[in-house]
Amino acid sequence: MADLGLTWVRIGEFAWKRMEPVEGDLQFGWLDDAIGVLKDAGLKVVLGTPTATPPRWIIDKFPDMLAVDAKGRPRKFGSRRHYCFSHEGFKAECARIVTELAGRYGSIVDAWQTDNEYGCHDTTYSYSPAARDAFQSWLSRRYNGIGALNAAWGNVFWSMDYDDFDQIDLPNLTVTEPNPAHSLAFRRFSSDQVVAFNALQVEIIRAHSDTPILHNYMGRITDFDHYAVGADLDIASWDSYPLGFLEDRVGADAARQIAYARQGDPDFQAFHHDLYRAVGKGRLWIMEQQPGPVNWAPWNPEPLPGMVRLWTWEAFAHGAEAVCYFRWRQAPMAQEQMHAGLLRPDSEKAPAFDEAAEVAREIAGAPDVAPAQAPVALVYDYAAEWGWQVQPHGETLSYFGLVFDTYRALRKLGLSVDIIPPSAEALAGYRLILAPGLMTPEPAFKAALTRAEAEVIVGPRFGARTADMSTPVPLPPALPGLDVTVARVESLRPGLELPLDGGGRVTGFRDVLEGDAEVTLRLSDGSPVMVRAGSLSYLAGWLDDAGLRRVLEAAATRAGLATRVLPEGVRCRETATELFYFNYGTGAAEIDGQRLPPAGVRRDPKGG
Repeated sequence: MADLGLTWVRIGEFAWKRMEPVEGDLQFGWLDDAIGVLKDAGLKVVLGTPTATPPRWIIDKFPDMLAVDAKGRPRKFGSRRHYCFSHEGFKAECARIVTELAGRYGSIVDAWQTDNEYGCHDTTYSYSPAARDAFQSWLSRRYNGIGALNAAWGNVFWSMDYDDFDQIDLPNLTVTEPNPAHSLAFRRFSSDQVVAFNALQVEIIRAHSDTPILHNYMGRITDFDHYAVGADLDIASWDSYPLGFLEDRVGADAARQIAYARQGDPDFQAFHHDLYRAVGKGRLWIMEQQPGPVNWAPWNPEPLPGMVRLWTWEAFAHGAEAVCYFRWRQAPMAQEQMHAGLLRPDSEKAPAFDEAAEVAREIAGAPDVAPAQAPVALVYDYAAEWGWQVQPHGETLSYFGLVFDTYRALRKLGLSVDIIPPSAEALAGYRLILAPGLMTPEPAFKAALTRAEAEVIVGPRFGARTADMSTPVPLPPALPGLDVTVARVESLRPGLELPLDGGGRVTGFRDVLEGDAEVTLRLSDGSPVMVRAGSLSYLAGWLDDAGLRRVLEAAATRAGLATRVLPEGVRCRETATELFYFNYGTGAAEIDGQRLPPAGVRRDPKGG
């Protein structure tokens, strides 16, 4: 590992049974030896807490600790993440094993990872008795009496009023859809449970260790507020699997999946680098970088030669401090034996080994990457994601999809983008700010957007619901100085798109506007789609690529930002001192008269 140029090694994240074969029988000798070998080789150690894989004896002790799915079926032992975040007995066991680890290794290891991939495998939500009891307690703290809850939720509708908090069940297995307020409250509660579970471990580790603590998030897991989890951590890391994600969560059509099958989506990795850099308050790692075919996607091709190197450098260009590959050696057994590593199961080199070695040599001979604030900010809000999940209003509509379409369109124009949380403090220093689909903005953030010293575009669905999923009055967007009202809304099935005057279309979702604000974009029938006052604009539809390009080019011009249409599959990232270019295409591209080969990476000094 050291000879290859690796620096960090993560261990222990799934090893609870090896650490404690039976309750109270702690076996750390093997872990002492492993850490010693790694440290003697000059490698730094990230020790994972093993709470994502509770051993069988804990399930035997607490049979009701297993999560229950939305159909009322308990999860079973035999894989991983088989616990409910709300089970107090299990949390006590977690606190005990983390205390043992932190006390023994707090001054020895170089960093800590809490648990593993919160929310992966649809494990944020649990409909267990433990979750029900915890939800009732959470509601009693949130609302000042059951009458206040009934009023906030509108429970007079369909005679859904409750007489006491202990009557409130979880929002599953109802005859038809549950109350949207009930569903959103359950999502908020479930997120808070993840935050509390993580904070429990962090508090214990900090009592014994002053080394950094991180968690490894996953791609497009949106069921909990990562900003809130990250507030207790030092670093945000994530597990980057470009080929697997293109297959199962990017949302690409079949043609795009084929075109980028061996490269991954050109924007999905960068989006998460930028998101998790914000979650980490500026500090980002890649804890697991895909080195070859994985085992879990619908289809698992090999990467195009050079892509492991490209993915690594792209992470560094977006501010990553470390990129770690998963895994070192391909496992010869169990669920992940088809998951490639840097080494084959026989310890011979796999193709990614040489690409990792190439990156290590390049790092040694190149200047450090100097991150810089981008000129464009894109707001991502987990509460808005939950609101869209509860009321998508169209079968294929999602908040993530809307924000990701906007991010992609910005990057196609050669713009560097920061993703920011919905907080007033995050707005400073940007020249263009976009907040698409922000359903439930806090009043302070809403006010901050209207005062921002930047071009600002909000909508559609901006401020469409209160924190309890009711329609606000005055009707949205209710932005001071912008004379516009969303009178009604409609969703548009594929094939029902609405043409824009001048090119492009509204797809998926549309706000119907009333008011006297200046109209800057119309449908071909003259209906307003975008209005503005000063530097604040409201965009009332989900636009296709051509429509987004028109809107964003115009907004960038107003903000004093230069744009350029990049070749298909080529993306760039600006740092304090350089411009990075990345070619996700299978053919060469030309940038400023120079050839960029497939899977090519180029570093241009700024001003050079």
